[in-house]
Amino acid sequence: MTIAVDFDGTIVEHKYPEIGAERPFATDTLKMLIKDRHKLILWTVREGKLLEDAVNWCRDRGVEFYAVNRDYPEETIENNQHFSRKLNSIDYWIDDRNIGGLPDWGTIYRMIKDHKTWNNLMDEELQNATMSYEPPRSKKPWWKF
Repeated sequence: MTIAVDFDGTIVEHKYPEIGAERPFATDTLKMLIKDRHKLILWTVREGKLLEDAVNWCRDRGVEFYAVNRDYPEETIENNQHFSRKLNSIDYWIDDRNIGGLPDWGTIYRMIKDHKTWNNLMDEELQNATMSYEPPRSKKPWWKF
């Protein structure tokens, strides 16, 4: 699958134009997705030196993207008459601006690996919680001790 990943607020805490602290397990999860043979595209508003800094920050942590702000690595304005910063062939978007916010990276990995939606995971959690529920035992009144 092809997965677009935002940088600020998603891989790192939002401190733009600086680079914030890594969000817990972000780069570990991205490396697992790459190992699972997914194509990751860094999709960010950053440009120029700020973009270069973000790419190098990821590279220093072992995350190499398939492409950066484009559909495929070789895409340029010259070889694509319809070049646009809008991505065309994305299966998933990972972005902190999702409605409901960004799930933790473990949940993101489960969703992609198991082909589950957020609703699927929440239904499973509810099912597990319901199945393991035991009503509280009634207590003896204090005067019967």
